[in-house]
Amino acid sequence: MMETSSAKPAEQRSVGRGWSGYWRPAAWLWGILAGTAVQLQQASLGPVWYYAAWVLLGAMASLLLSRWRRPLPWLDRALCCLAAAALAFGLAGMRAAHQAQTQLQPALEGIDLQLEGVIVAMPLPVSGGQRFRLKTEQAWLEGAQVAVPPLVDLSWYRADHRAFAREAMEQPASAEGALPLLQAGQRWRLPVRLRAPHGSLNPHGFDYEMWMWEQGVQATGYVRHGQPEGPQLLAARQGHAVERMRQMVRDGMVQQLAPPGGPQAAERARIAGVLVALVTGEQRAIDREDWRVFRITGVAHLMAISGLHITLFAWVSAAMIRIAWRRSPALCLRLPAPHVALWGGVLCAGLYALFSGWGIPAQRTVLMLVVVAALASSGRQWPWYMRWLLACVCVVLAQPMALLQAGFWLSFLAVGILFASDRGPGARSPEASGQGIAQRGLRGALAATAQLLREQWVVTLAITPLSLLLFGQVSVVGFLANLLAIPWVTWVVTPLALLGAVLPPLWTAAAWALQPLMLVLQWLASWPHAALWLAAAPGWAALAAVLGGVWLVLPWPWRLRLLGLPCLLPALFWQPPRPAHGQFELWALDVGQGQAVVVQTARHSLLYDAGPLYGPGSNAGDRVVVPAMRAMGVRGLDSGRLDLLVLSHVHVDHTGGAEAVVDQLRPVAVMGSLLPHERQRLGIAAAPWQDCVAGQTWTWDGVQFRVLFPGEQELGTADSPIPRQSSGNPLSCVLRIEAAARGGHAAAALLPGDIERAQEWALVQRHADAPAALRADLMLAPHHGSNTSSTQPLLAAVQPRWVVAQTGYRNRFRHPAAAVQQRYQQMQIVLRNTVHCGAAHWRSKQPEALVCERQKRPRYWRHKAAELGQTRRTLDINKTNQLLILDEG
Repeated sequence: MMETSSAKPAEQRSVGRGWSGYWRPAAWLWGILAGTAVQLQQASLGPVWYYAAWVLLGAMASLLLSRWRRPLPWLDRALCCLAAAALAFGLAGMRAAHQAQTQLQPALEGIDLQLEGVIVAMPLPVSGGQRFRLKTEQAWLEGAQVAVPPLVDLSWYRADHRAFAREAMEQPASAEGALPLLQAGQRWRLPVRLRAPHGSLNPHGFDYEMWMWEQGVQATGYVRHGQPEGPQLLAARQGHAVERMRQMVRDGMVQQLAPPGGPQAAERARIAGVLVALVTGEQRAIDREDWRVFRITGVAHLMAISGLHITLFAWVSAAMIRIAWRRSPALCLRLPAPHVALWGGVLCAGLYALFSGWGIPAQRTVLMLVVVAALASSGRQWPWYMRWLLACVCVVLAQPMALLQAGFWLSFLAVGILFASDRGPGARSPEASGQGIAQRGLRGALAATAQLLREQWVVTLAITPLSLLLFGQVSVVGFLANLLAIPWVTWVVTPLALLGAVLPPLWTAAAWALQPLMLVLQWLASWPHAALWLAAAPGWAALAAVLGGVWLVLPWPWRLRLLGLPCLLPALFWQPPRPAHGQFELWALDVGQGQAVVVQTARHSLLYDAGPLYGPGSNAGDRVVVPAMRAMGVRGLDSGRLDLLVLSHVHVDHTGGAEAVVDQLRPVAVMGSLLPHERQRLGIAAAPWQDCVAGQTWTWDGVQFRVLFPGEQELGTADSPIPRQSSGNPLSCVLRIEAAARGGHAAAALLPGDIERAQEWALVQRHADAPAALRADLMLAPHHGSNTSSTQPLLAAVQPRWVVAQTGYRNRFRHPAAAVQQRYQQMQIVLRNTVHCGAAHWRSKQPEALVCERQKRPRYWRHKAAELGQTRRTLDINKTNQLLILDEG
C-alpha cells in the first residue's frame, strides 16, 4: 500500500492536500518576499561580494534543507523561510549594487559633454521642445572618453523657448530655432549637460528618485547648442521598430483628432490625449484637468494601459481564439483548444504590452499571466493561494522594486480577493465565462454580466482601504463611475481606438464614443463630496483597515463578515496628533527652488507661500503642497480647513501653486501685499483677501502671530504720487510666530520671505528698542540664501538656532551663496538646505531639534547631493582616458 500510494503523480496527490500540504513551499515563497523587502529597506548598499556571500549562504542552506528528510515541522518551515530570505536578499542586493556602479559621477554634473547614443523610446513633446530617452554608447569630456550611465533622459528645447527648469545660467537653445524630428532608433551625437536625478522628498509624497531608479535612468539633462560640435544625426534607424510604430500611430491620432486651430481645438486635444494613452500607453498625453476628474471618479486605472487592460485583452483574445480553434476538428485533434486559447491570450497580451511601451506595470502583468498559464498547462492542481503567491514571487524576483509600487499591491490584492471570495464551483473563470457567452447566448451574457458586477463590487469594497492607505483618497462615486466606464471603455472605446491603427477613420468613432462618457464623468466629479481625502493613518490602523476590507468580502455568513467593520474605523476617523495648546509645528516643504511652509497649532493651519510653478500645467501646489496638507488632515472642509494662506510676494517661485491651493483647499482667508491685477493673473481674485501690513497680530490656540513687514511707508497710499507697480522682493510679508513660554523661554519662528539687505536693515532699525521682537529659534533663509540677504545685523538681531533654505538642486542662482553659508557658520547658526534635508519638520516644544525627511527615511536609491563648498573637485584625464575625481580640502 505504501508503494502504491507513493507511485501516484504529484499533481494527483496535490488535490485535497489542504493548507498543511503546502506549508513548506509556501515558506520558501514567503521567505523570498521577506528577503527582498528587507533589502529594499537598506539605507546604503554594500559591495557586490557582500551580497554574493548571502546568495551562496542561501543556496547552500536551501540545498541542505531539501535533503533533510525528517525535520521538526515548525523548525523546518522557519529554516526554509530564512534560507529563501537570504537568497532573495543577496539577489536583490547584487542587482542594486551593480546598478549603483553605473551612477553619474558628481564631477560630470553641469559640465559640457559630447554624448553618443540611440533613442530607445518614443520621444515626447513638451512645452517648447521634446523629451527623449537615450541609450548611451560613448561620452567624451574635452576629447577624452568618460563613463556615463547607460540610460539618460534628455530634453531638447527650441531657441525661442525660455525653459522653466534650467540648470545653467544660460538657457538651452538651438541656433536654428527649430528642432529636428526625433524618432526612436536614431543614433545621435549631442552636446549635453547632465545631472543626477534629484527629486523633492516630502512626507506622503511621490518618490521621484525611486521611480527613476526602477526605470534604470540615472541621469537627466538637456541638449546644448552654440558649441563647436553641434548635434549630429549619425544613423536614421538602429532598430526599435515597435517604438517607431508607436510614434507613427500617436502622431497620426493627434493629426486626425486634434488639428491645430478652430473653436474646439482644446477640447479635441483633450479627447485625443486620452485616446493616445489608451492605444500607446503614453499617460502624459492626458490633460491634468482630466486626470483630476479621473482620480475623483475612481476611473484613472481605465484611462491608460494598465494591468487591467492587458488582462482583459488576454481574456478576450483567449475567448476568440478558443471559439475559432474549435471550428476545426483537425486542429483540436492536434492541440487542445483550451491550451491554444490560454497561450494565445498570453501572446496577444504580450504583444499589446510591447506596443504600449513595455512599461513596468505591463511587464508585471505579462509575467503574472505567463506564470498562471504555465501552472495551468502543467496540469498541477495547485490551490489558488499557491498560484497567487507564486505569481507574486516571480514578479518580485524579476522586479524587486515592485514591492514598493502601489500598482503591485492594488493589482495582486484585487486578484487575491477575487480568488478568496469565490463562492464555489458556480463561480467561473474568465475562460469559462467566455465559453458560457458563446454557448448560451443571452442567458450566458446576462450571467457573465451579473458575475462581473459582483466582482466589481467585491473588488471595490476590498481595495478601498488600501487605496486610502496609498493615496489618502476614496471616490464616493467610484462604484457608479466604474459601473458605466468599465464596459464602455473596455468594449467600445478601446477596441475602436486600437482598430484605428489599421482603419484610421475608427479613431473619429472612438472620439465620438468617448465624449459622452467624459461629460458624465465631469458631472459626477462636480458632485459635492464626490471624493473624500483622509489624513494619513499610522501603519497599525492602515493594516487593520486592509484586513477589515478583506474580511468583509470573504464567502462567510454576513453576521461573521460584519466583524470586519470595526477594523475600518481607526483609519476612517484618524486625525494626526496636533500640537498642544500654546505650541505650534512647522514644516518647510521640499518644493525645489521656491517656498512653501505649513504651520499648525492645536486647531488651526496656516500656509506661508504655495511653492513654484514648474512648467505649463505643473506646479508645487498640485504636486507637493496639497497632497502633504491633506495627509496632515487639512482637507478644505470645516473639520479640516486651511485658515490662512499667506503669499509673501508675487514672484512665481512663491505663488506658482496658489491657484491650486485656493481651488482645492479653499482657505478661509488669503493675505499678502499683492495688487489686484496680480491676484487676477494668479487666478485667486475671488478668494477672500486681506492686505499684509506691519502691526497686524492675532492669536490661535495660545500661539501669537505678528506681521513685521512691510509697513505703510513701503506700501504707500492710494494718493501717492508714484504708486507701486508690483509687489516684489522688497514688499515681502514678514511673519513671526511665537509659542507660549515654557521654562521661561518662548520658542519662535521667523518667516522673512525674500527681503533683501535694505529691508533687513529697516526691520532691525524699527525693532532696535525691542530686540526680543525679532528673536527666533528658527528662521527661513531670506531670499533662499541669496548673497543680497542674510546680513550680519539681521542675524545678530534674530539669533536663530536653525536656518532653513528652500532651494532647488543645482539651481541657477547658486542659492544658498557660499558667502552666506560662511556667515552662518561663523555665527554658529546651523543651516539646513532642503536639497540635502528634504522637508524639514520643527516643533516649538522641542526647539533644539529639527527633523529632516531624508535623514528620517534614508534609502540607497535616493540621491545624496554633495554639500556646496564641502569639497573642491578637480578633473584630470590620465593616460588611459579614464576620469579621475580628486577631492581636496
